Amino acid sequence: PFLKNLSGIGCSSTCYVSPTAEALRGAIQLGIGYTVGNMTSKPDRDVLMQDFYVVESAFLPSEGSNLTPAHHYPDFRFKNYAPLAFRYFRELFGIKPDDYLYSICKEPLIELSNPGASSSWFYLTSDDEFIIKTVQNKEAEFLQKLLPGYYMNLNQNPRTLLPKFYGLYCIQCGGVNIRLVVMNNILPRSLKMHYKYDLKGSTYKRRASRKECVKPSPTFKDLDFQEIHEGLYFDADTYSALMKTLQRDCRVLESFKIMDYSLLLGIHVLDRKLRGRGGIGDSKRQGGQKVLYSTARESIQGDGKAGELPPDADDDTLGGIPAKHKDEKLLIFLGIIDILQSYRFIKKVEHSWKALVHDGDTVSVHRPNFYADRFLKFMGTTVFKKIQPLRGASSRRKKNSIQPCRSASQEVLSTLNEESQEERRAQSLENLDDTDDYRTSSSTLALEDSTLPASNSQASTPESGLDIYLVSIDFGSH
Repeated sequence: PFLKNLSGIGCSSTCYVSPTAEALRGAIQLGIGYTVGNMTSKPDRDVLMQDFYVVESAFLPSEGSNLTPAHHYPDFRFKNYAPLAFRYFRELFGIKPDDYLYSICKEPLIELSNPGASSSWFYLTSDDEFIIKTVQNKEAEFLQKLLPGYYMNLNQNPRTLLPKFYGLYCIQCGGVNIRLVVMNNILPRSLKMHYKYDLKGSTYKRRASRKECVKPSPTFKDLDFQEIHEGLYFDADTYSALMKTLQRDCRVLESFKIMDYSLLLGIHVLDRKLRGRGGIGDSKRQGGQKVLYSTARESIQGDGKAGELPPDADDDTLGGIPAKHKDEKLLIFLGIIDILQSYRFIKKVEHSWKALVHDGDTVSVHRPNFYADRFLKFMGTTVFKKIQPLRGASSRRKKNSIQPCRSASQEVLSTLNEESQEERRAQSLENLDDTDDYRTSSSTLALEDSTLPASNSQASTPESGLDIYLVSIDFGSH
């Protein structure tokens, strides 16, 4: 029964009767279908500050009412937080109300195992588009406070690796409060993820447990990545776009005092024959992407040229980012997760205690600014690496670029020499004019520069421009 695993996933402090797992999935679909369906009758308008704090509530009894349908689940109350704001977020990513309802309500939700340390539960829609995650009360409150800043950030740049929130809800049933958030799905099931990582940039106890390693699809951590992969290589444009997006996202999280987030990284190896498909069947992702900026390749600041895809994988990439590891061609899927952790007093105490026992710079809980810097350094130097151009080609470019510089320098010097020679010739002609009175009595030797002494060693150099003029004298009159 679901009751055994419900503690700490958004329940109130007193839990009386918990719904079963099937009842919970049914209540999620019924509640979202009812509340989002009612939103279609409300006119579109700009989002106002008070819209971020509105909570709409509806009671759905099992026998139904004049406004709600009948169902075979226990009576429950469904709350919809900031409905107008989240409707704007969905519209920003091109999600139409009918598509949103179709994805969540058409087919049964798929329950996923939880790879993290939290006690949250995850549900995936059948078309692979959305993840529904249970959150604690503090996390739901923090997301509500975060919404105005989140709204501003998405307006400035919808291309982000941060979680994309599409709705925040709460189910009250039998004295239990179960809070839910709807987000984008990072790892598509239709491509087998040969490796999965939860990376924080920390080394303290950042290794998958033995229990995790024996799972069919384990989620490894930072130390495991350094041993298994060492680094993933991208072309220069893709690397630059990826790091630029990560830097911008980390600064946004730092401004909100958010920390302890992770990078969820999925690796699909294209060269392996076992390219297992998830057997989705009627998958909308295979028929065409309907959510904007939801894939890894769309989420980074790429121009479409970065990362050419292998010709045999064009139809099956599902928005993965091309990369290489040794001789393997890869598709990378990634996104930042677990951002609803602010640097509260409990985190400060946790870091202080860990710093006493271990090195404070290696633990995962740290100050937001330090956490962001360490996270970016680890991603930019250890996880993601840039393919360096061939040295020979670079040397030839440099060598060829020297020749024009030399030619230009020689041309400038030649021009200066010609100008100085012209000046010296003019000076010599002026000296000739001064000797006209002495033509009948003497012979004159005109030099270019009469002020230079005969012993000057520069007179014989080409730069001095020595010019000799011979003047004939008529001796017949004497």
